[in-house]
Amino acid sequence: MNHRNQYVLMTAAYNEGANIGGVIESVLSQSVLPAKWIIVSDGSTDNTDEIVAGYEERYPWIRCVHVTRKPGRNFASKVIALQQADDQLRRERFDVIGNIDADVTLEPDYFAQLLDRMAADPQLGIASGFIYEKSSGQYVSRPLNSEDSVPHAAQLVRRACYEAIGGYAVLRYGGEDWHALISARMHGWRVKAFSDLKIFHRRPGNLARGAVRDSFRAGRMDYSLGSYPPFEVLKCLRRFPDAYFSAGVTRMCGFLWGYLRGEKRPVSKEFMNFLRAEQRERAIAFFKGSVRGSEKVPRHAAG
Repeated sequence: MNHRNQYVLMTAAYNEGANIGGVIESVLSQSVLPAKWIIVSDGSTDNTDEIVAGYEERYPWIRCVHVTRKPGRNFASKVIALQQADDQLRRERFDVIGNIDADVTLEPDYFAQLLDRMAADPQLGIASGFIYEKSSGQYVSRPLNSEDSVPHAAQLVRRACYEAIGGYAVLRYGGEDWHALISARMHGWRVKAFSDLKIFHRRPGNLARGAVRDSFRAGRMDYSLGSYPPFEVLKCLRRFPDAYFSAGVTRMCGFLWGYLRGEKRPVSKEFMNFLRAEQRERAIAFFKGSVRGSEKVPRHAAG
């Protein structure tokens, strides 16, 4: 199919001088280039602006926008920055809009493959690949990757779907990608992450000093979006083995903290009911699968 002028991209970058050149080169290497790419420097104080400006001079379809704000990483500010890009991209002609994070790289046919699969499935509203992170010197699939969880890191959204869900929501604890997936399914769209398409996450490691804080924040995010409590327990239990143990415990604490504080959720009752209905079905399917699995285990091994 003809991909020309079919998709546009946006990126929010905060102090990504060490990574932004890599993601730009990765997009430049794509077999199908975007019609427009807005990179929002979200209050950067390093050399992010200078690096992007150098590419902007050579490639007229790349544009850098600088936003001034208080320093520090902030989940809400990232989406506010993307909304700056969104405002400019709405003037363009395109069928698909995408987000790419400032710390990832992609294989050269990544976007072409996604566009082909969206063309083949008119109900596919949001699509991406799987995230790969470095372990023992090699990139491996993130343990919690799944086809139902479409990462925001390098994601394409059909324009009709994007407009139906109102774009990415500004949320205090993050989760704009999860919110978008649920909203898309509420509107009858399919969402999918493809395991054969790789997103290489370049940011070094999962910084230990922030791991506990991030897990607690993730639990508060789950509460704020209305996650079904029994499902939340199952989700946290998945994180208990090995290095994920403390992450699971801390995430559950963050989730319960929302109940203790009686925090008001930023989502509608319809959204929460839809999410919980999906999670109940998945929890039931999990337990049914566990029962069937145990029936196949020999008696001497089950004891």
